[in-house]
Amino acid sequence: MRILTILTYYRPHWTGLTAHAVRVAEGLAARGNDVTVLTTRYRSQLSRDEMLNGVRVIRLRAIARFSRGMITPAFPLAAWNLIRQHDVVQIHTPLPEALLTAMMCRLLRKPMLMTHHGDLIMPSGILNQIIQVIGSKLLLLSGLSAQRVTSYSKDYARHSKMLTRLRDKLEYVYPPVEFPQPQLDAAQEWKSHLELNDHILIGFSGRWVEEKGFDILLRALPFIKQKIPNAHLVFTGEQNVIYEDNFSQSAPLVEQLKGDITMLGLLRDPQEMANFYAMCDLFCLPSRTDMMALVQIEAMLCGTPVVASDIPGARVVVQETGFGQLAPVGDPQALAEVIIRTLNSGDAHRPDREVVRKVFNPEQSLAQYEQILYSLIEHGKNMERQNLT
Repeated sequence: MRILTILTYYRPHWTGLTAHAVRVAEGLAARGNDVTVLTTRYRSQLSRDEMLNGVRVIRLRAIARFSRGMITPAFPLAAWNLIRQHDVVQIHTPLPEALLTAMMCRLLRKPMLMTHHGDLIMPSGILNQIIQVIGSKLLLLSGLSAQRVTSYSKDYARHSKMLTRLRDKLEYVYPPVEFPQPQLDAAQEWKSHLELNDHILIGFSGRWVEEKGFDILLRALPFIKQKIPNAHLVFTGEQNVIYEDNFSQSAPLVEQLKGDITMLGLLRDPQEMANFYAMCDLFCLPSRTDMMALVQIEAMLCGTPVVASDIPGARVVVQETGFGQLAPVGDPQALAEVIIRTLNSGDAHRPDREVVRKVFNPEQSLAQYEQILYSLIEHGKNMERQNLT
C-alpha cells in the first residue's frame, strides 16, 4: 500500500499532533507499507528530502508564516504529483491546505482519510477569531470531501460542532503512544540535582498556549500550598510559541511564583521525558480545550497519576483508566482541591503500566489505521469497476 501523509509540521518539530503523525507513519512503514510524508521545511537547515525510520519525508520551503500555518507556494504542484503516485492519502488536521488536498484527491480519484486532531480554537482577538471561523468552515468542507474521518474518541466527537456533521463517516482510533519506562534512579538523581527532594512535585507539559490553561494551574498553586506547603510546579515544554504570546501574558504569575516553579525547557529525548514524569508526584493537564493530550498517557505509562480538566476528549484517559481525577475547567480553587485530594489518596490513583497499555495499545491503533486505509483503497477500486460496467 502506497500511503501519502500530509501535515504542516513533521519531525523534528514535536507537538502531540506531530508525535501522533510520526508514530502512525513509521508504524505503517514498519508493517511493510510505502509511506511518504509531505510537509513544510519550517527551518532552512532541514533536509528537503530524506528517509527517517523507513518513511520518505519531503519538506517544501515556506516563504512566510501565517498564524499557525506556513505559506508554501510549491505545495499545489508537489501535492498533485505525489497524490497521483500513491494509493491513498492521509491528512492530519488542522491543516491550511486540507480543502485543496481534498479537491485534488477528488479530481485524481484517490481516497482520502482525514485524521482530525481537534477543532480550530484560536486565542482572543479579532484577527484570530476571523481565522477560526474561516478555518473551521474549510475544515468542515474538507471533512465532507473525505471518504473517512478519524477522531480520538466518541466523547470529543459528540461535542464537536464539526464532527457531528461528519458522524456518518467517523471512526475512532486512540493515538498510538509508544514510550520508554522511566529510569527511577536517574529520576531521583535529577530531583536531587534540582534541590527538590523535600518537595511534592506537580508536573505540567506542552506548548504554552491559552487552550492548555497553564495560567489556571499557576493560580491554583497558592490554594494548594495552603494544604501542602511544600508543593512545587515543574514545567517542560515550549514557552515562547511563535504564533501566540500566552507565556508573556502569564509572565507576571510566573514571576510571583518563581520560588515555587522550575522551568526545564523543551525536552526532546523520550527517556528524559519519562524520567521527568517519574520525578513528579502528580501530572496536571488544566486545559480549556483539548482533544486528548498524549502527555496524559505518557505520564500514566511512567506511573504518575493525572489530574485533568473535565472537558470532552481530555477526560477520556482518566475515565478509561481510573488513574487520576477530573477537575472543573477554568476554576483554580476547584483544581487545587482535586489536586490535593489526589495527592492525599496514596496509591489509589497510582497507574499500572500494563493496565494503561491494554487501554491504549499502539499496535491495535496501527492495525485500525491500516484496515481503514485498505478499505478506502478497496472501496475506490470497487467504484472504478462499477463505473467501467
